[in-house]
Amino acid sequence: MKLIELYAKMKKDISYIEKQLERSIDTDHALLREASVHLLKAGGKRIRPVFVLLGAKFGTYDLERIKHVAVPLELIHMASLVHDDVIDDAMTRRGQLTVRSKWDNRIAMYTGDYIFAKALLVATKLENPEIHKILSKAILEMSIGEMEQIRFFFNSEQTVRDYMLRIRRKTALLIAISCQLGAIAAGASENISNRLYSFGYNVGMAFQVRDDLLDLCGTEKEIGKPPGSDIRQGNITIPVIFALREPELRPMLLTELKRIQEADGQTDISRFIELIRGSAGIKQAEELANRYIDKAISVLQGLPDIQAKKDLIGVAHFIGNRSY
Repeated sequence: MKLIELYAKMKKDISYIEKQLERSIDTDHALLREASVHLLKAGGKRIRPVFVLLGAKFGTYDLERIKHVAVPLELIHMASLVHDDVIDDAMTRRGQLTVRSKWDNRIAMYTGDYIFAKALLVATKLENPEIHKILSKAILEMSIGEMEQIRFFFNSEQTVRDYMLRIRRKTALLIAISCQLGAIAAGASENISNRLYSFGYNVGMAFQVRDDLLDLCGTEKEIGKPPGSDIRQGNITIPVIFALREPELRPMLLTELKRIQEADGQTDISRFIELIRGSAGIKQAEELANRYIDKAISVLQGLPDIQAKKDLIGVAHFIGNRSY
């Protein structure tokens, strides 16, 4: 199944969640409302709410209840993007101006804070302390992941393990709990919610590896921003870490990294991208993403054979092969 087919099948529920997202960020403060709506209208795949909805299919599916998990998870993701764009000095995202470039960094930071707070407020509609605990812990871990990314900027000695721990916190965890909390909100068994967490974790790891590959191998039209944005900020991702292991390539890459760092990212990086694209690091990263997808699908084998299980497998294959 193609992702567009799944979205078409779930169109009514996804549209409902989209409307709830709009309602959740509404405020009498004109500037906050304008900045928040700008971010929301920039779009996105809404992967996290989709995972919530699919996870809930393994329990008692009640959209009026499930929305109090689906909306907060997307809001948390949105808020993190606003803060990311400040850290990265990003001008565009998904082909649109970022909040910090349309206004400024101060407006962007407070907009992100506002959306984070709204996420937790929406979740309080569910009187389940476990859900609140999981959401709060995820925000905490995401913050640590962001700090770790900054700490490792332009660090050519970082290991694969350093990278894995970082993306677990930054990306995989939120996708994992999207699957898990959908099941919990729907009253599914602990065994099912735990399996869905594991599925989401492995899919989330693959999602970030694939994202890092796209940043180096994609076009601006495909990814909505100039290729190589990560390295301009000093973020050394897994294809680069693998490439740095190649003895003949490492000296050239280190020279390029030093040049980019000294120019604060404001320089031509075409040579660096050319070196990475010609390295074995690309193939190794692709293989890593595929291994995570295989792990994710294997976890699902212990779940009931319902349509949602097939749909989760379809989403996993899309993420493993996505080009945007």
